Amino acid sequence: MSNVSGASSGSSNVRQSGFVVGVPKTCWCGEQIVAKNTKSEPNSCWRYFRCREAAGEKLANDNHTFKWVDEAQLDEVTTLGVQMDILKEEMKELSIEALQDQKMKFEKMQMEFKKELLERV
Repeated sequence: MSNVSGASSGSSNVRQSGFVVGVPKTCWCGEQIVAKNTKSEPNSCWRYFRCREAAGEKLANDNHTFKWVDEAQLDEVTTLGVQMDILKEEMKELSIEALQDQKMKFEKMQMEFKKELLERV
């Protein structure tokens, strides 16, 4: 089901060994990507992304961008999951820093309170 995709210049695409990860935006040739349906019998009505020029010329076995829609969407979901994990870790680190900062402020206030209390006594 997976076919090799040409490199994409889409800003949200992450390249990985010549494969386009996620939904392709443009083909390596600069053409836009179009969504199409297969008409062949074994894969009837499956959705795929294809280079507009290659689709218009009905090119076969070329190196213009081709990717199944479900594969592209799975890539997008996986990428979002990784990004969420990174954000969770950053939030955890920020929370720890914030707690440490609060602890330092509390200890400073506590020392000032003790000092003021001693001065009054």
